[in-house]
Amino acid sequence: MDQATFNRLLSAAANAGASDVHLKTGAPPAVRLAGALTAVKSPALAASDMERIAGYLLSQRPGAPEPSAVRELDTSYAIEGIARFRVSIYRQRGDLAAVLRIVPFAIPSFASLGLPAAVEKIAREERGLVLVTGVAGSGKSSTLAAMIDFINANEKRHILTIEDPIEFLHSDKKSRVCQREVGIDTPGFGPALRAGLRQDPDVILIGEMRDLETMDTALKAAETGHLVLATLHTTDASRTISRILGTYPADAQFSVRMRLAEVLKAVVCQRLVPAASGKGLVLAAEVLVSTLTVQDMIRDPEKIGGLKDYIERGGDVYGMQSFDQHLVALQREGKITMETALAGATSPSEVQRALMLE
Repeated sequence: MDQATFNRLLSAAANAGASDVHLKTGAPPAVRLAGALTAVKSPALAASDMERIAGYLLSQRPGAPEPSAVRELDTSYAIEGIARFRVSIYRQRGDLAAVLRIVPFAIPSFASLGLPAAVEKIAREERGLVLVTGVAGSGKSSTLAAMIDFINANEKRHILTIEDPIEFLHSDKKSRVCQREVGIDTPGFGPALRAGLRQDPDVILIGEMRDLETMDTALKAAETGHLVLATLHTTDASRTISRILGTYPADAQFSVRMRLAEVLKAVVCQRLVPAASGKGLVLAAEVLVSTLTVQDMIRDPEKIGGLKDYIERGGDVYGMQSFDQHLVALQREGKITMETALAGATSPSEVQRALMLE
């Protein structure tokens, strides 16, 4: 497969609204549309095809190794006027394979993503820790990009991002945006974050908090007056708080609870669910906004179990919502089916009861 043919394949996938392209030796390419993986009507890729494709994908990475030396490697690829692609190249059964996540050039807005109104208020925070969480493929990067773009368009700040790899490209607007890529601009999230604290940032985006060192430095950054935006692979607000606390040893629990309660500003948890139209996916989000009550729950391990109920009661005043509340709202708006709402619910019986009261 020559590069022009390869680029046409990627362009067709992007134009069709696919989220990912899967490539491996011995099988035709496949695309993920509306959450389902579908093979493309195309011949199976030979080992030589995958060697060439890996070469194309690595051609835009400075100092990239030869395809024959790759075991697993993350990088990015761009087709001008079409899209950028977050690339993971790896080997399976000794042969090359790759998965490409499609990243549009256009940075999405809060409205286009279907994010709740509270997210704009969260993006206006001047300091503290904001977490965007969810499983892989739930749209965390898009939400963070929208938040960075909003700050960039409205505030005069220095925004520093640490990503692996860089996905959305931000041009300076009112703010100055510096984007650092792990493996190219820095050896890792931890070193980049430590160095970043000496680079006069107002806002720091951390693509992923993967270890205790990065997590602890992120807390320190928030404690010293920076706005820190970061992601975790957690599925709701309560589990997000538990994940952070559980990363620390037992003898540090008291202090980390005090620190987290002080700096946490909000948690936005995301899921993508099938649209009622059968075309595409719809964002369902849980939003936790820090209040004095939330801070008290974080400090006291015996109270954290009441967080879900508190979120559901905090919608009118603070803009909070649980997943179940958002699923009910999406179903009432006709954006998802009742079956989808019940399948994605934390408490299906409560969601069903709410829908029956409509």
